[in-house]
Amino acid sequence: MSTMKFCRECNNILYPKEDREQKILLYACRNCDHQEVADNNCVYRNEIHHSLGERTQVLQDVAADPTLPRTKNVRCSKCNHPEAVFFQAASRGEEGMTLFFVCCNPSCGYRWRD
Repeated sequence: MSTMKFCRECNNILYPKEDREQKILLYACRNCDHQEVADNNCVYRNEIHHSLGERTQVLQDVAADPTLPRTKNVRCSKCNHPEAVFFQAASRGEEGMTLFFVCCNPSCGYRWRD
């Protein structure tokens, strides 16, 4: 996917335009009426990249979330606290869901997987 397309005739920006009759995506110039068929149907893609600090903060905050389930059937391996919050999420590079635990001890916040 290219970021911007420019008109071959007048070098102005080409804007995405739908041809409803032929059901195709076009790029059209608003200055000279030049049009060309899009080589890709993706017009815009928004990728969000989080820093490691942002991810860590989100996981630490889950211990204080009253909507998440808690268990006293596991103990934190770092501080031996008897309570943890748990949730399921997809892990990078793995298929299926993974069960994550976060220690409820405010001074610990250790995270682990089942």
